Amino acid sequence: MRALTVDDSKLVRRLVTRALQDMGFTVSEATNGEEALVSLLTDGPPELIILDWNMPVMDGLEFLKRMRKVDKFAPVKVVMLTARNEMEAVMTAVGAGANEYLMKPFTPDLLEDKIRMTGLSIPTDSQTAD
Repeated sequence: MRALTVDDSKLVRRLVTRALQDMGFTVSEATNGEEALVSLLTDGPPELIILDWNMPVMDGLEFLKRMRKVDKFAPVKVVMLTARNEMEAVMTAVGAGANEYLMKPFTPDLLEDKIRMTGLSIPTDSQTAD
């Protein structure tokens, strides 16, 4: 299964990418919403996108709104991963099409829980990988 990590922070992209790879995903990265849109159009839709909100060029919310207007991207699960912790922000993200919302800082276990909550099957059950 494929996943796309979209965040302007190299550190956060590394952390998310590593966690997703440990779960069995093949991961690509983008530094902003515009790069993410290009990735969707050139590589096709992944099963999962982990999306930051605050980014330069095109923020995560704008990316999400644009992506959700394209029918072939409808099945893509999106977890908004952001430092925004107001209930209004959560409602805005979900209203724009996010399947789940995770606040920074996060742990790989919390990320995995949120991915499971989207209804997406995780390729490798990392709970039994000890």
